[in-house]
Amino acid sequence: MSSRFSLSFTAQPDDIDVNGHVNNAVWVRWMEDLATAHWMADADPAHVEAYVWVVTRHEIDYRGNIGPDETVEGVTEIREPPTGARFTRHIRFTDNSGRELVRAQTQWAMIDRANGRIMRVPAEVAAPFLPE
Repeated sequence: MSSRFSLSFTAQPDDIDVNGHVNNAVWVRWMEDLATAHWMADADPAHVEAYVWVVTRHEIDYRGNIGPDETVEGVTEIREPPTGARFTRHIRFTDNSGRELVRAQTQWAMIDRANGRIMRVPAEVAAPFLPE
């Protein structure tokens, strides 16, 4: 369990826009895939059953791009405890040379699956994702 998690993504032909590089919507999808994979990897299975996360805000800086068949490493990091129902993730994507291409800060709100309502993040849900 860790406040930091990474995955690699390779641009597929359908990810490429008319400018010949990864479309901005694909970067957002990759951010969501990365955050979801982190949740699935490190959360208690009972918490995965009980709660779901939704995005409330994305703040993204695009600094570069990749083309078809190129790969990036995506890293998500949680640097601080949740505030009420919200957790903030810091995300970055780097190319094979380590150059940062995309940096984002995203906010996620926790939803109780049983009633569909936003709820405060319990300490035991947050614990596996917080820095030591």
